[in-house]
Amino acid sequence: MTDSVTPVPIELEHLQAVRGSRRLLAVGGGRGGVGKSFIAQNLAVYFAQLGKSVTLVDCDLAGANLHTQFGLSALTEPLPIDGPLDSLVKALVPTSVPGLSILPGPHDAIDPPLQLRAGRKTRFLARLRALPTDYLVVDVGPGPTNLALDVMLGADFAICVTVPEPPAIEATYRFVRAAYRRRLRRALARDRFRLSLVDRAFKEIGRLPSPMEIIRVLSRNDRTLAELAWAEAQRTHLYLVVNQTRVRTDLELATSMSALCKRHYGIELAELGWIEHDDTAWLSVRRRRPLLVDSPTSKAARNLERIARRVVALTAVSRDSAEIPEPLFQQASDGGPLTSPPLLDTPDHYKVLGVGRSSNDEEIRRAVKRQREVYAMDGLATTSLFDDKELGAAQSRVEQAHDTLLDPVRRRAYDLSMFPEPDAPSQPAAIARPALAAEQLMLQSELSREIGPDTEFSGTLLRKVRESQGIELLEIASRTKISKSHLVSLEEETYESLPAVVYVRGFLTELAKYLRLDPAQVQRTYLRRMREKNVE
Repeated sequence: MTDSVTPVPIELEHLQAVRGSRRLLAVGGGRGGVGKSFIAQNLAVYFAQLGKSVTLVDCDLAGANLHTQFGLSALTEPLPIDGPLDSLVKALVPTSVPGLSILPGPHDAIDPPLQLRAGRKTRFLARLRALPTDYLVVDVGPGPTNLALDVMLGADFAICVTVPEPPAIEATYRFVRAAYRRRLRRALARDRFRLSLVDRAFKEIGRLPSPMEIIRVLSRNDRTLAELAWAEAQRTHLYLVVNQTRVRTDLELATSMSALCKRHYGIELAELGWIEHDDTAWLSVRRRRPLLVDSPTSKAARNLERIARRVVALTAVSRDSAEIPEPLFQQASDGGPLTSPPLLDTPDHYKVLGVGRSSNDEEIRRAVKRQREVYAMDGLATTSLFDDKELGAAQSRVEQAHDTLLDPVRRRAYDLSMFPEPDAPSQPAAIARPALAAEQLMLQSELSREIGPDTEFSGTLLRKVRESQGIELLEIASRTKISKSHLVSLEEETYESLPAVVYVRGFLTELAKYLRLDPAQVQRTYLRRMREKNVE
């Protein structure tokens, strides 16, 4: 359910209250059943296992069930929304995980849950933030309800969860559009005139539009308002987790959706990670135990740990809340009037492919192949993002970029016509992946203290070195010709799955070279560890 277009009082103080701490993590998104509760509870377990005090809040007022996964009884009494903070503290229920408490939502209440309106919602969220805890993990439930949108927009980490299925992807994009509309209307809550102009623009479009669509409409009548709308789009920061991945294209879905959202919505939907489809996750639900407690060595648990580690790493990287958004309208170089907003025009061929002007032919070919997969008629990442006509236009732009940039004569003529300045910078384009970059910095800092001349290299340490360099197993397998299954066995120390020692010695040598480690030390210490384990 989306907001009514009729102007309503929306409290600005709410956003400040929710942002009072750097440890609020909200998990939500569009469609139900994609694993939001599963991810929220396991992230809370991870933080508690770090020795932190954690409160897991079930804000799904219509379908609260987080208690089930911890083997707890359903709560029948309504949450103490009003009243002193002590009443909320008394409602906390300790779990079997040390340091982790849960604030369950009413499950078997006779009366339906109360709708939190402006004043009550502000007080309730402010009291949540006042709870004595290091991490506050909130499961906001499915759909773009006002409560879900407000918690997600005010959180330090707002994680949208989806699965590689068209209905879930469509719901995710809708949630992003609804979140932007909520943010924009809230920014104009004290300016009734401009708020009415925004609502009129939404009515003119006739549906929930993308941020760039509403900015285009506003730019025709009020450039100042369009600039404000563009600034709010740039200030909207969300993260994306893809759950239940099975094939290679599923693993690439988060990257593709992140790039598409930035390019066509102007909003950052940063890739946070993925979780592989794993039967152990289903079994842990059946056993009513969090996966990180029930099967901590499973592949899905390792994926969850990596996502949680990235959250911890991003906590240490301060985002400048006063960052200056890129202007929508540019001043002409000769000091003349403001030029047409380049972000609303058709992008140049390099931006279409996501490459820089210094890219060589091979890089352009790889980029074209990647964009053809993204904009394919049955491509997952573009689900609901375009209609058939818009998708055809996007495909046409990719082919035009291919034909122009791979022809030396046409490319030179194009560069001269588009970039007449001879000294214009020509930097290669890069996909922004803040979560991956923060994780690498954290791991590199830890490894600088852990690795020395006497370090014993285990499978866990080798994985940590690999992840600190942002390298995936498939990349190593393709370069070293070591099968991915053998690389997994080396990292997980499943020695029974490895071939004879003479082959393992070669695997370790090639792996150490690729990771820029001392091959002799890696080989000696790992094989010694392997022999000791086999003796045991």
